[in-house]
Amino acid sequence: MRVKFLVTGGAGYIGSITVRELLDAGHAVTVLDTLEKGHRSAVDPRATLVVGDVGDRLALSRAMPGCDGVLHCAGYIEVAESQAQPERYFDNNVTRPAVMLEVMAELGISALVFSSTAAVYGEPQVIPIAEDAALAPVNAYGESKLRFERLIAAGAASHGLRAVVLRYFNVAGAWPDGSLGEAHTPETHIIPRILRNLAAGQARFEVYGDDYPTPDGTCVRDYIHVCDLARAHRLALERVGAGGPGITCNLGNGDGYSNLQVVSACSRVAGREVDVTVGPRRAGDPARLVASSAPAQAQLKWTPLRPSLDDIVADAWRWHQAHPDGLL
Repeated sequence: MRVKFLVTGGAGYIGSITVRELLDAGHAVTVLDTLEKGHRSAVDPRATLVVGDVGDRLALSRAMPGCDGVLHCAGYIEVAESQAQPERYFDNNVTRPAVMLEVMAELGISALVFSSTAAVYGEPQVIPIAEDAALAPVNAYGESKLRFERLIAAGAASHGLRAVVLRYFNVAGAWPDGSLGEAHTPETHIIPRILRNLAAGQARFEVYGDDYPTPDGTCVRDYIHVCDLARAHRLALERVGAGGPGITCNLGNGDGYSNLQVVSACSRVAGREVDVTVGPRRAGDPARLVASSAPAQAQLKWTPLRPSLDDIVADAWRWHQAHPDGLL
């Protein structure tokens, strides 16, 4: 059934690829984005773009009417920056989107999918991480996402908001043909940082810390292909958009890769050596984050179609080769 969805942050990396996924599935899409971090050129021309903020009632009044559900991807995402500027993160990731929840309630829109994060778990005691693990963020980014999750829970209790909360792990990759991918300024994620360096002919790469309690001393993360994540977003929107109940799900591949293993995969895919140096730890980085995604597989009927780290890196490499300067 064709329905209309609002995607906040739809000009960003994850948002723009999800917009394309929704449109290809036959849905109508409106994008709400400030273009502070996103790119106008990343917005699919089949979508309607409204430039504005999720905390701006005027922008919401232009973007939200007629929508059957909302995918909330907008927000600040950089862990180190969140530690240095926590107030900015709480304002952008909690206070402003709270206005969006108010407008949704006023318009009678009860279907929401929230782009959350594994950072809400902090330093997990058990690996893989299940959805009932303790919620104890160790950085302001994770805390801001958790606070908004709690606002969503309050909305579910007070006016029947049906929300799917997707806590995903490290997102990477690109649209397989290289036409749409990750373009952040500055770039803080490990795979695009390595590949951007290699595309520019630079072989040196600094890893943040090698003294973590992991097999090779570097952080271990679970990587999910951005197209697998986009499909999970679509399935979740279709679920609550059709009146289905809300749920909270982790999204990951269930496998962890260390930073040094990621460097090796990038070197292998690109066919170029990487000169690794070790710098200090980055503030707020847990040692190991690996997901259990059983509820997503059971309730959303979702499984990752591109779980291989080499496949994820290969798609990202195709993007960086085609767009050495990112999106302008």
